This record gives sequence, C-alpha cells and structure tokens, in this order.
Amino acid sequence: MKGAMYLLLLCSVFGSMHNLPVVPYWTAVVEVSRTQESSSMASAQPCFSYDVFLSFRGEDTRKSFTDHLYTALKQAGIRTFRDDDAMERGKLLKTELKKAIHESAISLIVFSKSYASSKWCLDEVLMIIKEHETLSSKHEVVPVFYEVHPSDVRYQTGSFKGAFDGYDDIIKAETNLQKKREWLEKVGAWRDSLGKAATFTGMVFTAGHEAKFVINIVNVIRKKLDYKALYIEEKLVGIKDNVAEVESWLQDPSPDAVVLLIDGMGGIGKSTIAKFIYNSNFCNYDGSCFLANINEMSKQPNGLLRLQSQLLSTILKSEKEETIWNVDEGTIKVTRAISNKKILLILDDVATFEELDVLLGPKRFYPGSKVIITTRHTWLLTTFKVHPKLFSVRKLSTCESIELFSLYAFHQDQPIEPYVFHTELLVHYCMGLPLALKVLGSSLRGKTIDAWEDTIHKLEANPNPEIQQVLNLSYETLADDNDKDLFLHVACFFGGKEKDYIVKLLSECDLYPVVGIKNLIDRCLVYVEDGRVMMHPLVKEMAREVVRRESPKDPGKRRNIQLIGSMQGRILREGRQFGGFMTKYKFKDNCVCFGRSRTKMKH
Repeated sequence: MKGAMYLLLLCSVFGSMHNLPVVPYWTAVVEVSRTQESSSMASAQPCFSYDVFLSFRGEDTRKSFTDHLYTALKQAGIRTFRDDDAMERGKLLKTELKKAIHESAISLIVFSKSYASSKWCLDEVLMIIKEHETLSSKHEVVPVFYEVHPSDVRYQTGSFKGAFDGYDDIIKAETNLQKKREWLEKVGAWRDSLGKAATFTGMVFTAGHEAKFVINIVNVIRKKLDYKALYIEEKLVGIKDNVAEVESWLQDPSPDAVVLLIDGMGGIGKSTIAKFIYNSNFCNYDGSCFLANINEMSKQPNGLLRLQSQLLSTILKSEKEETIWNVDEGTIKVTRAISNKKILLILDDVATFEELDVLLGPKRFYPGSKVIITTRHTWLLTTFKVHPKLFSVRKLSTCESIELFSLYAFHQDQPIEPYVFHTELLVHYCMGLPLALKVLGSSLRGKTIDAWEDTIHKLEANPNPEIQQVLNLSYETLADDNDKDLFLHVACFFGGKEKDYIVKLLSECDLYPVVGIKNLIDRCLVYVEDGRVMMHPLVKEMAREVVRRESPKDPGKRRNIQLIGSMQGRILREGRQFGGFMTKYKFKDNCVCFGRSRTKMKH
C-alpha cells in the first residue's frame, strides 16, 4: 500500500501501538529545535603529532623538576616531545627541532635561572614564538617560571641579566663586522622572543610543594588541549540539562554527597552522560578511573579480578597492570587506593551487590572524592549506609528526538523531503529513547522512500533486534522466574492499569505483585504514574517479543497470550493450557482478568 492512504494507515497503527496521538508534521515543524547543541559540544581539533613540546635548561632541571613534569604529562596520556628523547641535546638538527615545535599543539617553556645561558634554549624560544605568530598556526605557548620572576624573563633582569651581559661582551669583543652584525641581530631577536614569551599567561613557582605545582601544570595543559579521556560520539542532543544536574552535585562539598546513582532504562543515555562528566572533570582529582561495562566484564573468566586490576592501575597511575591473585586481595588493595587520595570513580553498568563490594570494599573514601554509578537497578541504593543521590535520566522531548534522529539519518538536525512525515512516525515509535533513534536513523540513512515505508511496516510486527537486545538485559537480570512472569503479564495485559487493581488481581495468581512490581521499578522496566503502572512502548514490545519467541508458529503454546487480532475472541471464550498453567480469561470492567490453576504440562 503506497501513498497517502498507506501513510495514514501507518500513522494509525503507530498511534495505537503506543496509545498516543500522532502529531501532524505541521505541528512538529513548529516544535523542531534549531539549536546546535551537538555541534557546540564537540568542535573540530587540528591534528598534531605531539600535544606538548617541552623546552627546558637541562643543567637546571633535567633530573629534577622537568623530569617529574615530563613523567606526570606522560602518565596523564599527554604526548610530550622532549628533544633529548630522540638524541642527545645539541645533536638534534634545528630543522628537526622546528618540525617538532610545528607538530606540537602547545609549547611548555620551563624558564629556570640559567635558561638564558643556553643559546640552544634561546633558539627554541625564538622558534616557538615564530610558530605562534604564524597566521595559520594554532600553536599555544605556556610559560613556567621555575624559581625566577616573570619580569626577569621579560626584561632580562636578575639571573637573565648576567647571561645577556655575557652576550653583549661577545658583541663588543667581535672585530668582524659581519659577525658582529649577526650577533646583534640574534641577541635582539632573543630579547624580543623572551619578552613576548613572558607575557603569556603562565605559572610561577618560587617555593612550596613541587608535586602539587606539577599537578597544576598538567591540569592547565589538559584544559588547553580540551583533553578527552573517553571517546563520545559528536551527535549529542538533549544532554545539557542532565549534565548540568550532575555537575551541580559534583560541586556539593557535603560528606554525604559522595555517591551518585544514575539510573534509567537501557539505551536512555546513562553511560554517555557519565562519559561526558568524566571527560570534563577527571583532571580536577588526584586520581580518576572509568570502568565500563562492569556487568558484562564481571561475567567473563576472572572478570572481577581484571576490573580490580584496571581500577588500581588507573588510580595509582601505574605503567604496568597491577598484579592481583584473588578477589579478596584485590578488594584490600582497592580500599587502600580509593581511601588515600581524592578520586573521581565512575562505575558503568553495575548490576549486583558483589560488583559493588569488590570494586568499592567497605566504601571508605578520601574527603572530596566522588563516585558515580550507572545502573538499571535502583535497589543498589540499599548497599550504602547513607543512601546516595538518585538521578533518573529523562527521555528526549519530541523536538530533541527529531533532531537526534535527523543527525543520524540525514547528517543534519532536521528531516528532509520526502522523509518528513516518515520521520514523524519513527520518532513517535522511539518515544524519546536515544538508542532507538540512533539505530533506526543510522539504518535508514541513504535508503529510498520505499525502504523507509517497508521498515515502518516491518516494525509493527518485528521489533528491531539491536534495540531489543539492549532492552532485554533488564528482563534477563530479574532475580527469579516469578518476576519475569509478572513482567510479561503486566506488559501483555495490564500496561496502564491502576496499580491497586493489578495487585489485587495478580495476588490471586501467586505472582506476588507487591514486591514484584517494586522489583520491576528498580530495574526501570515499569514506572508508576498517577497510580497506574506504565512502561515505555519499546519495553512493552520487548516483552511481547519474549513471549512470541517461546513459540513463533503456535501462539497457543506460549506462556502468555497477547490479546491481539483474531485470536482475542477465541482466547476469551475458552480455557487454554499455557506454560504449565490452566488459564481462564474473561472480561471484567473492560479489563482482562484471569484465574489459573497449576496443572501438569501435557506434551
């Protein structure tokens, strides 16, 4: 069926699937946001071979301050060029040195007391300033004044005066006019470049703890590089409000504001928000770690040991992986690591108490530390003496959904003709779930209008498997078969019904709905709104797909029967045996209700 009649039919089908009116295009067009949130959160960066070119006077700081700084930069993952890494200082050709500066994003100049006594160092500064002043250059300059005053560098006074007095003496003593002129030009260029370098915003160290000063330098460099520890796709929509709320919590100094649980259904964007928060804040802590896909990793051989080793290596900034022989030993080591320094720790996709115990131990944290946990299981709150703050990720609005879908389908933030109306249908199908919008948008990119229409029609009968796989994880992790059975009953028969009514009815069927519905809420499979038990339409589809797969060809053998199509009347008229239960269906107050008695399964 093609054309307008076909689209009207699809519109009706999708509306009935989700119990929602389908918004006409002309209404949606008014709602579509023209903001560029996704592009503003990720700007293109020029490519460099190095993040930092490190300039220093070897005699002053090579084996002390500069060595500590270089090590800290490397541990932070910042690619740093140090000319004596390649070959001994003085043997590196000036052309190679110039190339290294050109291919570095930032020049970090450590000005020390005898810096100006090295002609090599002064030539480096001269090349750095010239690179910075190139019109097409993105090169930044960061001066570090180590036990010298910025004015000494700028005006060549103090310890710098002695070095330049020596160069003036060389000029005076030179009898060759050509060489004298060359020396005058070179010393003048050195003075000029030092004066310019000293005017950049930098950091001054005169006395105190060098270790803290080094950490501050590393953090400044990270921010200038806009350094990201974790990759996030650039197509980010509707994330600002969620991020802002978590950022606000991070600023809370209260001793009770240590742990935050980010919860939500699968595909809602919990991990993306956590990654964004980590990238923006990890440099503000003495140690940081992002452990991804914990539930999946923990199921692999020695999975918990590997997670503990990764956490320790990252927090302790070890170049080699920490060796742990058993989980108990690892828990002790983890406890020491996270209780001795201010850390930012993000545990992604936690599903069990065991995972928390192994990765957090007795949960003793250093003052100022923050722990963020993403999960589908809100009952994890009970493992903490002081309940953590709970943050539930909201689904996308209609205009945000259109924008995200369009970014994947059309590489722009709005749909194009003749796909506008089809986009509206698919956006309603996804109901604000970012994963679904991304998967469907990507799968339809570049396809013909006929392919779009076939996809829409197919979704009516067969949900997208990639989306279903993610949503199904919450169902599979339900503690027992009774909760699974309850979930399928609610999804197939009682979605949107009053909670009290469901509890009263299903209590008679030994489904224990009081505790069961609480378990379903804890796993973000259902929620209660205005006294009614609700669920996302795609979660409902997932449940029905679980039932359908039990017997794709013979619905009568399924555990639950979906009251759809021509089967409805027959199911309601007769008692049928399903999954070991004799079920009697009848209408009561316009709702489906049933009683059941356990029988022996017939084969």
